[in-house]
Amino acid sequence: MFRVSTPTLPRRNGDRPRRQERGPSAPESAEAIVQFPQEPQRRLLPPSPSPASPSSSSSPSPSSSLKKPKRKKKKNLFEVAQFLPNWGIGYHMAKSHWTGVSYQITRINLYKDGRHGKAWGVVHKEGLPAADAPKKISGVHKRCWKYIPNLGSTSSSLPSSTTPTETPHPEAQAA
Repeated sequence: MFRVSTPTLPRRNGDRPRRQERGPSAPESAEAIVQFPQEPQRRLLPPSPSPASPSSSSSPSPSSSLKKPKRKKKKNLFEVAQFLPNWGIGYHMAKSHWTGVSYQITRINLYKDGRHGKAWGVVHKEGLPAADAPKKISGVHKRCWKYIPNLGSTSSSLPSSTTPTETPHPEAQAA
């Protein structure tokens, strides 16, 4: 093999050696071209089993036989209240992680879609009212609300108006 030396330009004092300019038709040296191998494209989905494979026809795959049940989607306050009479006004609701604290719903401002809005209520601790005036409930759109059935609606717990018992009038007794 023959080794060809390339001519270099004369150096000035303190200069680095300069490369010789080449024309556009001259091939670049192997040192200048560095190609990295491309990564194979990653598949987002696992490969589906082919129907002609003998192993899949003899025994079912363990992943298909052990399907996990879908997680039940929790509900926000309005999705819980929509199934109660009068959109839950007068009923007690609480976040699922609260213990002993609930809100008695007094007012709901519902947006058009029926799943969003604002709500006001009276705070109850251990079943007894902790405040006199209703306040705006925070976190009504979070998906952690539940209905508290044992406290129920206060309209059913209030004494119902009964008709007064008839007392005989003294005039009716005299007659």
